[in-house]
Amino acid sequence: MSKLGETFTNIFKIQELRERLLFTAALLIVVRIGSHVTVPGVDAVLLADTIRRGAEGSLFGLYDLFVGGAFSNAAVFALGIMPYISSSIVIQLLGAVIPYFQKLQKEGEDGRKKITQYTRYGTVLISILQASGVVVKLVYTTGEGGLPIVPVEVQGFGFTFSTIVILTAGTIFMMWLGEQITERGIGNGISLIIFIGIIARFPSSILDEYQIVSSGSRNLIVELVIFILMGFIVAGVVLVTQGTRRIPVQYAKRVVGRKVYGGITQYIPMRVNTAGVMPIIFAQSIMFIPQIIFSFFPESDFVSELSNDWFGHMSWTYSIVYGLMIVFFTYFYTAIAFNPKDVADTMKRQGGFIPGIRPGPHTAEFVDNILTRITLPGSVFLAIVAILPTFMMKMGVTPSFASFFGGTSLLIIVGVALDTLQQVESHLLMRHYDGFMKSGKLRGRRGF
Repeated sequence: MSKLGETFTNIFKIQELRERLLFTAALLIVVRIGSHVTVPGVDAVLLADTIRRGAEGSLFGLYDLFVGGAFSNAAVFALGIMPYISSSIVIQLLGAVIPYFQKLQKEGEDGRKKITQYTRYGTVLISILQASGVVVKLVYTTGEGGLPIVPVEVQGFGFTFSTIVILTAGTIFMMWLGEQITERGIGNGISLIIFIGIIARFPSSILDEYQIVSSGSRNLIVELVIFILMGFIVAGVVLVTQGTRRIPVQYAKRVVGRKVYGGITQYIPMRVNTAGVMPIIFAQSIMFIPQIIFSFFPESDFVSELSNDWFGHMSWTYSIVYGLMIVFFTYFYTAIAFNPKDVADTMKRQGGFIPGIRPGPHTAEFVDNILTRITLPGSVFLAIVAILPTFMMKMGVTPSFASFFGGTSLLIIVGVALDTLQQVESHLLMRHYDGFMKSGKLRGRRGF
């Protein structure tokens, strides 16, 4: 039996790990089922055809990719988990500027529970706002032949109220499922829900490319070149995910009684991409907000022009703003995950120091300078890869294939997969089984 096969066999020998994996799989199946249960009163077939013909390459088409096709199905899970992510972003931003939230972040478990509670309240509010925008879009959208997506006899207060309640409840239920996966399953639940939604679109993406090649619209050689290019992108994603710089820390010798402490050198690992995939998810959720607002004005020509020409998924304005937001959130999330001042204080208490650097504020400044320099190429790489689908679509690649392999989706898939494999490997190593890597140092990414 191969090493990989033996590792998978060992996974199912551990009862706790086996139960966690099966529990995670069961809840992800529930997520996929909910993505195909259409909201009452909507012509699902007409809507899906309209969305895929008119919005496949738009921002709503990208949103549909994140929720695994639930948006084009007008499903109960059509909003996906994005309202929860948007609420979390707001709470984390408040933690950077408002003392009350800063205090909560330092109160340990009690503070974390309060922050989680506020995040849930924010999720409900954002879900209601986004659901209202979705209702307006459904009512004013017409399909082929001018047929309304929502029949005229169904439209009214009853349809509006019930749809808002259903979509909001769907998001809250998905949030609960994500929390259950995190606590009782394997991996980060919210990230896995996004992951499974993207993976669900993989077969259709491949089928679209196959139909283009079989119809003669694109040469097979060109298609192979595209696949090779995607292979290099995958390699680049993995390299950035794994890249680190180590800072040596010397611990001086201390004699306490007859015992000698210190006198060793350790290293602080600093990753090129400490934030992982979170800047992508943060920036993407923010970029959906203008389109949700624009959906409240379906009959305005000015808003329509603004939506398509300035904030459309294919516009240069969208790409530039999206890229800058990714750079910003990379630094923002890195500052949350890795605080140079805390590192310097901990090092000083333990009697450690960086050779040639004075302990305390000078160490914090030194670490912060290094972190700033190594984060810059990581943030730029994330931005370039994330906006790559726009350039691919301008070159004639189908929107579904470009969105799946071109950047954002690829980063999330790789990051979440590594994070989940890391947790599985931790369970294996704790029980003295070999992991996926002989060194036992498979590095994952921090999830959401």
